[in-house]
Amino acid sequence: MAAIELDSVGKVYDDGTRAVTDLNIDIADGEFVVFVGPSGCGKTTALRMIAGLETITEGELRIGGRVVNNVPPRDRDVAMVFQSYALYPHMSVRENIGFGLALRKVPKAELNRRVEAAAAKLGLREYLDRKPRNLSGGQRQRVAMGRAIVRQPQAFLMDEPLSNLDAKLRVQMRAEIGTLQRDLQVTTIYVTHDQVEAMTLGHRVAVIRKGVLQQIAAPQDLYDRPVNVFVGGFIGSPSMNLLTATLRRDEQGYVADFGTMSLQLPPAVVAARPALAGQAGREVVVGIRPEDMDDGSLAGVQPGRTLSGVVELVEPLGSDLVVHLTVDARRPQDLEDIAELAQDNSVAGTAGASDAGGGTLVVARFSPRSTVTIGQRVEVAVTTEQIHVFDLSTGAAVWDAGVPASAASN
Repeated sequence: MAAIELDSVGKVYDDGTRAVTDLNIDIADGEFVVFVGPSGCGKTTALRMIAGLETITEGELRIGGRVVNNVPPRDRDVAMVFQSYALYPHMSVRENIGFGLALRKVPKAELNRRVEAAAAKLGLREYLDRKPRNLSGGQRQRVAMGRAIVRQPQAFLMDEPLSNLDAKLRVQMRAEIGTLQRDLQVTTIYVTHDQVEAMTLGHRVAVIRKGVLQQIAAPQDLYDRPVNVFVGGFIGSPSMNLLTATLRRDEQGYVADFGTMSLQLPPAVVAARPALAGQAGREVVVGIRPEDMDDGSLAGVQPGRTLSGVVELVEPLGSDLVVHLTVDARRPQDLEDIAELAQDNSVAGTAGASDAGGGTLVVARFSPRSTVTIGQRVEVAVTTEQIHVFDLSTGAAVWDAGVPASAASN
């Protein structure tokens, strides 16, 4: 096992295309770090540079304290699990798992011992003599992982390994990968565009946009204290609702005015954000997560904690109702990060959605006991203690020093 350090690592292709810029991340020995971001953001390129499959244009990469910029992939002592299973169809499961060891001339007894141990750990012992065509997708992915495990590498590099599996199998395999990494304690970097995978697997999650690291932090920190509008909108499903508001002072602190509606910022929000003083009298971006909104007829309506909207769509999920509403508020029109959310996060009804009926479409998670119907005007109770505030001009979160501490690279 080994620590992995990316020191100002960058990648520029021969045609001038820049894929990764100034990537600074220190990954501790035995840590599980997930790179997440929209398609084309540079996360896979970063992983391939660590593996040695892409050359590093700028900066320095160290594995186990050794600079490996110019070290061939086979000598970096890392094992990669790809999106495609990359299994040899003419070989048995046993032969596929042990193929890398056979190339290294590992003694047969040791090879068999490692293959049997990996197969046992992955639940593959009864399939060792089968060919890949006789396995399910999940079993094939376990074989690919077994091939990585038997090498006993310093690090695992996983490039969207679950993207070819159906939804139920993805959940199962996600749990198995997490358990496996905890058991083996091997440094792991995992690439995905699925923020649910990122949040459930990683000790820390690195959010990347256009080749630039936006924030790296523990999953809950990303959710609770996003460094900017992009991270706030990307993490969470459905996405955070982002609305333009005018921030004004009153005798109780601060009020966010949206069109004909207002939300009072509670003392806890104000205390955590001394920099709000510099935003008074200005337009800001207010972020409200769907799970912090509920049917006011059930949750109770309180002054300064309610938005009013017309129901456009109701999606019953059993555990809750995903309700799409049009509210009398504006979405930010001139912030690049906001405009990109519609394409960066495919969840319907995000703040990147088009304005509807002269208002803005927002998404809420109502209690399953709610009986709201399409076309009905409803009062939406907002948990204002969980409200987020962003600078309209920069997209940065408003905290004590403009950004949360967890925005640091390491």
